[in-house]
Amino acid sequence: MAATEAGEVIEGCRLPVLRRNQDNEDEWPLAEILSVKDISGKKLFYVHYIDFNKRLDEWVTHDRLDLKKIQFPKKEAKTPTKNGLSGSRPSSPEREVKRKVDIVSTVSLVPASLDTAQASVFPQNGSARRPLAVAAAQPGRKRKSSCLGTDEDSQDSSDGIPSAPRMTGSLVSDRSHDDIITRMKNIECIELGRHRLKPWYFSPYPQELTALPVLYLCEFCLKYVKSLKCLQRHLTKCNLRHPPGNEIYRKGTISFFEIDGRKNKTYSQNLCLLAKCFLDHKTLYYDTDPFLFYVMTEYDSKGFHIVGYFSKEKESTEDYNVACILTLPPYQRRGYGKLLIEFSYELSKVEGKTGTPEKPLSDLGLLSYRSYWSQTILEILMSLKSENGERPQITINEISEITSVKKEDVISTLQYLNLINYYKGQYILTLSEDIVEGHERAMLKRILRIDSKCMHFTPKDWSKRGKW
Repeated sequence: MAATEAGEVIEGCRLPVLRRNQDNEDEWPLAEILSVKDISGKKLFYVHYIDFNKRLDEWVTHDRLDLKKIQFPKKEAKTPTKNGLSGSRPSSPEREVKRKVDIVSTVSLVPASLDTAQASVFPQNGSARRPLAVAAAQPGRKRKSSCLGTDEDSQDSSDGIPSAPRMTGSLVSDRSHDDIITRMKNIECIELGRHRLKPWYFSPYPQELTALPVLYLCEFCLKYVKSLKCLQRHLTKCNLRHPPGNEIYRKGTISFFEIDGRKNKTYSQNLCLLAKCFLDHKTLYYDTDPFLFYVMTEYDSKGFHIVGYFSKEKESTEDYNVACILTLPPYQRRGYGKLLIEFSYELSKVEGKTGTPEKPLSDLGLLSYRSYWSQTILEILMSLKSENGERPQITINEISEITSVKKEDVISTLQYLNLINYYKGQYILTLSEDIVEGHERAMLKRILRIDSKCMHFTPKDWSKRGKW
């Protein structure tokens, strides 16, 4: 390749770029040049590493490019649009699962088809470590794949099958992802209280603020300003020490506030702008009226500091109990994500509904929900006890009613855990010793839990409140 000058590197071309991996070793992954800019005579190149997480995209200098292996874009090549994806909207089973299932100990059996009939589990060597629950999916009905996704851009279904983008709700098909501008991180750094956050993705803050080295946010009202001096001036006037809205939960230092997207529009919009820095798929910024926002905070002597949040539609025809969900980076991997998810289901319990998050979830959201569903369902199954010498019985419907987890999520979780097997002409679910021991270890680490006695929440019937 004759390319030797930086001037020949154009937008759309691909070439290896030098970066440091997690082991602090040099590597040369293939990257696409998304943008080129000149600052004081020095060229910078915004690169997207192919098949790497988008949050690793960055501006690099000329010396990190391998110009000997440059691949120029072909004029006729076009990026497939998202409308090209096949698939259908996830659907719920139309008929309820009513067959009862026997509960006993574990046994190693041959995996069978995922179209399951009534299930039973038989004891191994006639002894049971503890009563272990099983449940069956609907016999003779082929289940459509249900797409998962929340905290941050995966469109994987619970079965690993991609599903088409949603056409309604807060996560409508996002055509803006075809725009080069929205593929590039535009905020260098955000100061929020005592934390400095490095955004992962594009967020539509005013363009005049994107050139600043640091964007300053009031951690209580989330107002954004251009300098520390402006923030200090704002703090002398800002009376908030917690999110606006009603505090509906408090236990220890953890509180949840319910914010109406119509009554507190400015706060809700600012929250969405902040969240977009860490949620690649999020498309809702300004039309916050149809949504409620549940902000989790941690209290100290200075006030209630935002940890994370989730939003939900006031009215959802598809039983979505979460639209977007995020734990801010300083609080991730500390159990707060599962606490947010658990709280969303506690709200559904009070409302007397089963719920499910909008799909697709983000990569971290997908992991969080799968983990939460697994722990919640196993907790139910392992707590069942036999009565009058009979094996305990439970159905998927009953698991769904107890946990408020929608039936298709219960079924997909059982499939994901590989609990469904076939034995002597019938479908059964088994809990192996590894599953049991792994669950017990996970629950020992899960210290943060929602205490339903600390909730002060009365659901509203939004269908009778006009346009909210």
